Amino acid sequence: MNIIQTGIGGLVVIEPKVFGDERGYFFEVFNEREFTGKVGPVHFVQDNESKSRYGVVRGLHFQKGEHAQAKLVRVVSGAVLDVAVDLREGSPTYGKWHAEELSGENHRMMFIPRGFAHGFAVLSEDVVFQYKCDNLYCPASEGGIAWNDPDLAIDWRLPAGDIILSEKDKHHPFLHA
Repeated sequence: MNIIQTGIGGLVVIEPKVFGDERGYFFEVFNEREFTGKVGPVHFVQDNESKSRYGVVRGLHFQKGEHAQAKLVRVVSGAVLDVAVDLREGSPTYGKWHAEELSGENHRMMFIPRGFAHGFAVLSEDVVFQYKCDNLYCPASEGGIAWNDPDLAIDWRLPAGDIILSEKDKHHPFLHA
């Protein structure tokens, strides 16, 4: 796997080695030994999958305190703009974000350490999105930041009229509210 630094400590993009031929392709999504050697130790305990249609923006979500989660995110089919925002207290990059296009074609993944908000915008007709978490989901510890926070000024690469949000995601506060 090739590791691409994002300029935000611990947040990396991963390009797996893809082996393809006339039959299709194969790649390792996760190899604990290689991941530990190149990114760091993590013990994943939960895998999730979602399917969404064009224009859906999910996020920006995070888990607080002892329920914080590191995530390894990827797209099985379709394409998203995946966004991670540094929320780590005292971090020199607090409030900074990185966006990466992840798709079923480029096979890129992003490792998001604990202490980040995460979200994505669906750029394709639909998307199947998977992620591994190193901590179990706890509804009482969930938090969120408004997708359209003017201080973050994230370009979600979608026309505003095409954006589809859940009721919960419509009501998240701004980061500095």
